[in-house]
Amino acid sequence: MGPTARYQQVEDYIVRRIQDGSWPPGHRLPSEHELVQQFGMSRMTVNRALRDLMQKGRIVRVAGVGSFVAQDKPQLTLLQIASIGREVRQRGHDYRCAPLAADRVAAPPDVAAWLGLQAGSSVFHAVCLHLENEVPVQLEDRYVNPSVVPNFLDQDFSTVPPGDYLVQNVPFDEIEHVVDAVLPTDEQAAHLKIAAPEPCLLLTRRTWTRTTPVTMVRCLHPSSRYRLGSRFDAVGNQRFG
Repeated sequence: MGPTARYQQVEDYIVRRIQDGSWPPGHRLPSEHELVQQFGMSRMTVNRALRDLMQKGRIVRVAGVGSFVAQDKPQLTLLQIASIGREVRQRGHDYRCAPLAADRVAAPPDVAAWLGLQAGSSVFHAVCLHLENEVPVQLEDRYVNPSVVPNFLDQDFSTVPPGDYLVQNVPFDEIEHVVDAVLPTDEQAAHLKIAAPEPCLLLTRRTWTRTTPVTMVRCLHPSSRYRLGSRFDAVGNQRFG
């Protein structure tokens, strides 16, 4: 990706705060003057960023009052990106992310195609096991585009899981989810501590930032321990997912 335009830097900052939950729907954004001071940019540049975000439905601007994070809108995908750790803790349970692998590898043909790269291109690969009260509930197998997230492998995923790190640091503007019913391999079953014939739900997710693929991840869940779903109110605001 080329150098980020100055107005895009402001957009990315605001979008990251929205995506990681720091600024929930209805939260009042810093004023134009505050953003000008924070970024050392002209008022015109900051104003363009806010206008773009308004046109994309990310924020609402009220003349004489300020700018606010817009209410969530329903997506054509099954789910929004949710933090499994947050979900587990909200149930009052203990959560732990156990990293199993984190390497730079040659992209397999299917992964390269999904990330829009040449087969054999260098990509980051991370595998993590997510546990609820020490019971495995998700096996995460993730590939990341190094040109978008060059510091990905520098992170301690036992402290900040890969998905949480990406949501907090990379603004995404497109998400794709596909869910399949599958049987695990022997290795996957061993990680999840289930019998190999036990059916699982496989959630495959891709995200993009400004048309560039960021990550492709396969999240495998034992169907006896986990469900996938979303709930929306009558006007389309997501309750949970």
